[in-house]
Amino acid sequence: MSHAHSLRSTASGRTTPAALSRRALLGSLGAAGLAATFTAFAPTAAQAATSTKRLTFGVANPGGPLDSSYLSSLTSLVGEAPRLLEFYKDFRQPAPVSEISAALNAGARPVITWEPWAADGGLTQPGYSMASIAAGAFDGYLNSWASALAPYGDSVSIRFAHEMNGNWYPWCPGVNGTTAADYVAAWRHVWAVLAAGGATPRWIWSVNDPYPGSVPLDQVYPGNDVVTELALDSYNFGTSQSWSTWKTPSQVFAPGLSALRALGTGKSILVSETASSELGGSKPNWIRDGIAYLDAQADVSGFIWFDFLKETDWRINSSTASSTAFRKALASRSTV
Repeated sequence: MSHAHSLRSTASGRTTPAALSRRALLGSLGAAGLAATFTAFAPTAAQAATSTKRLTFGVANPGGPLDSSYLSSLTSLVGEAPRLLEFYKDFRQPAPVSEISAALNAGARPVITWEPWAADGGLTQPGYSMASIAAGAFDGYLNSWASALAPYGDSVSIRFAHEMNGNWYPWCPGVNGTTAADYVAAWRHVWAVLAAGGATPRWIWSVNDPYPGSVPLDQVYPGNDVVTELALDSYNFGTSQSWSTWKTPSQVFAPGLSALRALGTGKSILVSETASSELGGSKPNWIRDGIAYLDAQADVSGFIWFDFLKETDWRINSSTASSTAFRKALASRSTV
């Protein structure tokens, strides 16, 4: 692995202890709440008539779907509400029914990045090994998620054990004793337990942009029968890091998209995390060109902007020019 990607891997873990502490563990919905949720999620006739944009826009944000003030401000800022809301849970947390309800009530699909570890426990966590998950050590926990998710059908997406082709999570082959076979077995087991419990979410298999020395994707692909959609995480770090340089949207997205297409699954692709730094080039131009680039890809279903101030200022409103460009780029997407 190159020095650049070694440092990139340290920055890739989106679940930090500080971020984890912001995630409330809230209670479940009653039947009336579920009914209201599904009613709110179903588009009205007026919404359906205007929902002609092909490329779906989503965000991941510090407060998640429970931060209604953020969602209101964002909608005003960019001219439309996000239709994908991504948030993060580790294997110590219960199924996030409150966040799911909030996302559906906002007219968005909840995208749960479900991480099989203790998020503040580092890379060596034998208690959360993929082999133990595959062997059934967490079946009680998995069954609790199955019961909680079953009423939602396929209106929820799960992005399980993402960025497995890197080396910065315990579930990555070569880390924490994990092998590629362990990863595949754990994925298939988690899918089977939830399916047996009546849960039928959309399953997103999400990779990091490939780099020299990264895990070959075909070794860790769990199979068409247990994957609904492919996904890619890729960023323009610009010159924000000592190892990074400014990259065009094509340089950011094309390698990963090509690698996913080479699997030959025929499945759609979601860009499940992306953003650009302000440093090293024009972020407004990158936003304009990046959304246009993804919009031109027939097999790309949507993108989720990582709207955080973290390794650099990824936020949509990092500058007025950037937020203005974002609004214009969304409005310029092609129609179905």
